[in-house]
Amino acid sequence: MEKFTLGVEEEYMVVDPVTRELTSHDQHIVEIASHTLRDHVKAEMHQAVVEVGTGICANVQEAHAEIKYLRKSVADIASGLGLRIGAAGTHPFSLWTQQLITPNPRYDEIVNEMQEAARSNLIFGLHVHVGITDKNMAIHIMNTVRYFLPHIFALSTNSPFWEGRNTGFKSFRTKVFDKFPRTGIPDHFNSWDDFKNYVNLLIKTNCIDNAKKIWWDVRVHPFFDTIEFRICDVPLRTEETIAITALFQALVVKLYRLRLRNISFIMYTRSLVNENKWRASRYGLDGKLIDFGKQEEFDTRLIILELLDFVDDVVDDLGSREAIKYIHTILQNGTGADRQLKIFQETGSLEKVVDFILQETVEGV
Repeated sequence: MEKFTLGVEEEYMVVDPVTRELTSHDQHIVEIASHTLRDHVKAEMHQAVVEVGTGICANVQEAHAEIKYLRKSVADIASGLGLRIGAAGTHPFSLWTQQLITPNPRYDEIVNEMQEAARSNLIFGLHVHVGITDKNMAIHIMNTVRYFLPHIFALSTNSPFWEGRNTGFKSFRTKVFDKFPRTGIPDHFNSWDDFKNYVNLLIKTNCIDNAKKIWWDVRVHPFFDTIEFRICDVPLRTEETIAITALFQALVVKLYRLRLRNISFIMYTRSLVNENKWRASRYGLDGKLIDFGKQEEFDTRLIILELLDFVDDVVDDLGSREAIKYIHTILQNGTGADRQLKIFQETGSLEKVVDFILQETVEGV
């Protein structure tokens, strides 16, 4: 019996509260945190990034309690060092050229291979794991869930600024990450064996040394019994993180139950899903997404309400109705990107936008 456990990872920026710039802090936060939080806090490739990850959580309530605790712990440690942490997909104005890489053979290898694509990859994401042990079922769900990725991504958009400019995108983070190979919406795979053959071919031909270097927006995790969703910007508030986490979990469970009843959602090609992903990154909630079944455009908010209806019959079983209800707050108040842009329109100051990010990150934790 599948338990659909949860794991949540968030990446935070480390900020100097005086200059509001990103700061390469030599991973002191991780060093101090490791004494109490052990491997729940990790260094990332850039020294200005700290990553946290929950343990395996039985439900969204556990996941929320853990992510709040991790945010608070890391924020307190940063504070003790005279620093702050921020949750947004990109820093509004810091330059990646001024940030240091964490010394580590794995990161050295990535930088050596990817060059400027790696050095400029100064972005902050949310990764959600949903537990599933049956690998063939997981591949089926990965194939099917691709259609819904732009919908949930639109809710998470939180990176409108890059290097001091308003990019015109609600999520510019994805544009930065597109420079990496093996990113974006994955292809369709017929089975777990089909996927393994693909991975083995890449390893044999020296494209990768292991399957963790496949960085798609969703992947069946090569080492854990999970489906991992990687498309989202890290949201400003933990309530947003948990609402999105609950929605991913509900979607997996809904598609799983349909499959058990021999019902399949229509599979759309990667090229079609990419049209919606592009719209979500550009317009967030304020654009239109395409319903490929009806071959029509609809307001993104309307499509997300339809998605909530689609999963509604599983949320009570998962105990996540309260968490998912916060999606309506996001639809009403806007995503992190909308709220960042509002501060910028009111003040004309990117420093004030950073202050807002820092404040929102610890709100309620």
